Amino acid sequence: GSPTGRCLIVVTPDAERTMSTFLGAAAEIGPADIDGAVVGAAAICYLEGYLFDRPQAREALAKAVAASHRAGNRVALSMSDPGCVERNGAAIAEALDEVDILFGNEDELALLFGTDPDSAFAEAAGRCEVVAMTRGAGGCVVARGDERVTVPAVPVPAVVDTTGAGDLFAAGFLRGLTTGRSLTGCAELGALAAAEVIAH
Repeated sequence: GSPTGRCLIVVTPDAERTMSTFLGAAAEIGPADIDGAVVGAAAICYLEGYLFDRPQAREALAKAVAASHRAGNRVALSMSDPGCVERNGAAIAEALDEVDILFGNEDELALLFGTDPDSAFAEAAGRCEVVAMTRGAGGCVVARGDERVTVPAVPVPAVVDTTGAGDLFAAGFLRGLTTGRSLTGCAELGALAAAEVIAH
């Protein structure tokens, strides 16, 4: 079979990074790999933008989304990387009708909607129940219906490596959401988790 996926990440002295990702066996996921009962048991089904690259993976995502919604639960999507949006923007935009919680940074949202970040954020907020747009050192802005909150980034002594900041933000945010925190509380947990990973 295919080898395990791996990612080569080059980090510059100013903590910026470039990623070269090989999904390996993970790219072969298909509908047969999705257990609807397992997916339906999760309060939130979390999906990654990387999985839009292969047709069979998109079918797997669609099956997982359907299972989650059948069970009355929610679907979250992280756009993962601007490159994912450049390659699969049309498919991701179409999928937004089934996404309840959307995570993306300014570049990803701007690419998805072909406009500036603020306009893209407003458009996404009209399509998804919750939208969280990260702004690096500028913190984040989150929308749920007419509610808007802005939360600053958590200061760190030094930014060492930004790899994983988006994933950790989503992890903290979803932890807050599944434990009943306010939108501000969710964003604060996301910012705290992101700060932890970028500091080492």
